[in-house]
Amino acid sequence: MIGGYLPGRSLLHRLPAGAKLIGLALLSVLLVPLDDPFVLALALAGVVLVYAGLGRAGVARLFQWRALLPVLVVIGALQLWATTPTVAAASLLRILLMVLLADLVTLSTRLQDMMDALMVALRPFERFGLDARRLSLAVALVLRFVPVLIASWHGRAEAWRARSPRRPGLALVGAFFTGALKGADQVAEALDARGFSARQRED
Repeated sequence: MIGGYLPGRSLLHRLPAGAKLIGLALLSVLLVPLDDPFVLALALAGVVLVYAGLGRAGVARLFQWRALLPVLVVIGALQLWATTPTVAAASLLRILLMVLLADLVTLSTRLQDMMDALMVALRPFERFGLDARRLSLAVALVLRFVPVLIASWHGRAEAWRARSPRRPGLALVGAFFTGALKGADQVAEALDARGFSARQRED
């Protein structure tokens, strides 16, 4: 899980977690009305440069998202069938931009820093009986899990291709979900071992 964080001393790493989360939210809102593929492609090139600026580890992290290509192909085909090539290209670029921007926040922010920032935003919901600590942990873990699951799928697909000339089938999907569930159990056990549940009961 903590493998989602990429240690570094870049400007992105030094920015406060709250500022990065607010920036991500604002950029996501700004991307929604954009429908010019050229502008979106320029924005995507800028994001790729940010990854490249993080060094070889950043470039390797970027290539982990190749596992999204089959999903993007399906979405693109549906968009082409229902709309125009321009709209389809804009939709794909927008999705890719949002995913990569979210991953930039994930790889440059420690889990605890992200939780602290989220707790500030979620604190008002405590008056409705919700637990800000639990909510912040849940959101932070979801953000952490995405690149980990992508890397897991990519690794399993590569192992499949090394052993078999056939394309990955349902067996790979089953193995992937089994591994994901085991990972979730390990995270839950790690939280229990660190007394998180006990602290929640005491609160």
